[in-house]
Amino acid sequence: MLAPLYFLLALNLGASTEALREGDQSPPTRPTPLGVSSPKKSQWGFLITGVVSGTLVAVYAVATPFITPALRKVCLPFVPATTKQIENVVKMLQCRKGSLVDIGSGDGRVVIAAAKEGFTAVGYELNPWLVWYSRYRAWQEGLQASARFHISDLWKVTFSQYSNVVVFGVPQMMPQLAKKLELELEDDARVIACRFPFPNWTPNQVTGEGIDTVWAYDVRTFRGCDKRP
Repeated sequence: MLAPLYFLLALNLGASTEALREGDQSPPTRPTPLGVSSPKKSQWGFLITGVVSGTLVAVYAVATPFITPALRKVCLPFVPATTKQIENVVKMLQCRKGSLVDIGSGDGRVVIAAAKEGFTAVGYELNPWLVWYSRYRAWQEGLQASARFHISDLWKVTFSQYSNVVVFGVPQMMPQLAKKLELELEDDARVIACRFPFPNWTPNQVTGEGIDTVWAYDVRTFRGCDKRP
């Protein structure tokens, strides 16, 4: 965390040392107004270096928890959902009922958007900074009763009580997560994947394009037990 400070101070001290060496080689001269102001410039240089270094250290300290991998088994850094991704998730939730869970909820955007649509939404996130920030956002929106967030590892949570599951995953985690959801979810549940699909499931619906693509999977379909009335 102190690396930026050491780096900038080293640069400043190196420049000052070089200036002293050059001063030792030059013959003594009569002080001039410009020479009189040199110490002031040196003081300003140290002051600016200190301010910049302190700013960089502060930014590093604040930003680090937000970009730290949020899951232990798979390296999943926090990448905020785009506005279009949120819109596509909400589209896949039309005509759906029941509770919703966002696996790896990040800064809480999906959970808050779902709560605004009338869902009782829960987010699980391992990064405590993101959870606290999400709770603050939910409080700002007046949704603290319907949008809740928990600090937890997704592999230690059981999702059987949720009818709608949203996940922003990475390819490495999808096969293992698919097995977990197949074991835990009820037949009437729906799984919505963003950015990356589940490799062994056939989606019931797909919307969006590029990084905004969203895939919707109905559990009874990928279990091969489609129920008919």
